[in-house]
Amino acid sequence: MKCPACAAELPAEAAFCHKCGVAISSSVDQPAAAGGPAAAKRPRAAVPPTAGEDQEEVLWQGQFSKLAMLGAWIAGGAFTLVIIVIGFFASFTGGAWAIAAGAIVLVWIALVLRLLYLQLSLHYYLTNQRFIHERGLLWREVDRIETIDIDDVGVVQGPVERMLKIGSIRLRSSDASTPEFMIQGIENVRQVASLIDDARRKERRRRGMYIESV
Repeated sequence: MKCPACAAELPAEAAFCHKCGVAISSSVDQPAAAGGPAAAKRPRAAVPPTAGEDQEEVLWQGQFSKLAMLGAWIAGGAFTLVIIVIGFFASFTGGAWAIAAGAIVLVWIALVLRLLYLQLSLHYYLTNQRFIHERGLLWREVDRIETIDIDDVGVVQGPVERMLKIGSIRLRSSDASTPEFMIQGIENVRQVASLIDDARRKERRRRGMYIESV
């Protein structure tokens, strides 16, 4: 089936043209001019959205979860234990113990600072129309992906992350500047991924587009 307005190829059951947006409905015969042929059939104009239909609504917002660093915490604990065990077996002197303690403290300070940085610098927002990603502390960078441009939503989890219901979400989109994007360290990751997938499908249906046609 072709669009009567722009001649684009459409699925047989399409309600709207995915290129020009015109409604695909039964045509209406116009009265014939006196003594002339019947007037050409014209498609009905698309019905404009009702008031409030285009209003942007926040569906979810989140940030990097401290649970997402569980592997780093475990590694830090293992490092601390190994240093202590080595100290006892090697009979560290006072100076050696001071160096070992300093190394342990530095490791834990680095882990805490990394967590604070990720939690303060990464912010995610999902609306019914866009996915917004903010990053940075002093210099803030904001990226936006239209939900209608999101082509695929995937979830990435390790064994421990599945137990804690955390993980990363991979977005693939037709956005030229962000063809692939990872949302890292998200709690209830499968639920959030479903929200994103539902938002993109609803926005495409609202604009009369099929998932396969974009």
